[in-house]
Amino acid sequence: MAEGSAALLYEVVDAVARVTLNRPEKRNALNDELIAELKAALARSELDQSVRCVVITGAGADFCSGADLSALQKISKASVAENLEDARSLMDLFLLIRELRVPVISAVRGRALAGGCGLALACDMVLAERSARFGFPEVKIGFVPAMVMAILRRSVSEKIAFELMAAGEEISAEQALNYGLVNRVWETAEFDAAVVEFAGKFRKLSRSAVALSKRLFYRTDAIAFEEALAAGVDVNTTARMTEDCQKGIARFLQK
Repeated sequence: MAEGSAALLYEVVDAVARVTLNRPEKRNALNDELIAELKAALARSELDQSVRCVVITGAGADFCSGADLSALQKISKASVAENLEDARSLMDLFLLIRELRVPVISAVRGRALAGGCGLALACDMVLAERSARFGFPEVKIGFVPAMVMAILRRSVSEKIAFELMAAGEEISAEQALNYGLVNRVWETAEFDAAVVEFAGKFRKLSRSAVALSKRLFYRTDAIAFEEALAAGVDVNTTARMTEDCQKGIARFLQK
């Protein structure tokens, strides 16, 4: 059974931690409470050794529509220091997703807009329902999709990233797939089952190997080729010494 606050639900089923944004009447818009609950849920999954994968999804018709009205009102009245603290809170959420040892998947149905699109793309993988919509409309109110630029520039070409950021237009799930922002797109009728099956594949994989792979993958973002190879040597050596690797090699040799 799912647990959690009114704003967020959390449950672990078959080694998959399912985190559900639970503000459907607000299109799962982000506010301070929901961001704090998301961080707590991710931290909880990190401590649970049975968890092999995290899936973030939204209750109701939409994944997440970005900041809610109260959050926008807070921004308009806040001081520089208060706005800085607020922005850093969202940054901390994106970093936590990257630092989590297990893969984090966003399962997007309906709209993922502004900060909600940033949340979806901050995850390691994005799964989308055919009718899903993605976009960064911040420029339409004089705002900037600032932190998500770091993700966009690493996910798509420079020209596509700039268009998404500067034009503020929504794109379809199919377009997002073609751009490389989305891993898979499924029809509505098969979406839920497909997400469960996709996430379930991590039950059969080595938790330590996936964790080491994820850490190295993101570490190589900002380092030179030779340094990246040297980092790979370190992780390769560490992986060889893990229990999962020792057992896996033994099983392979026995075949």
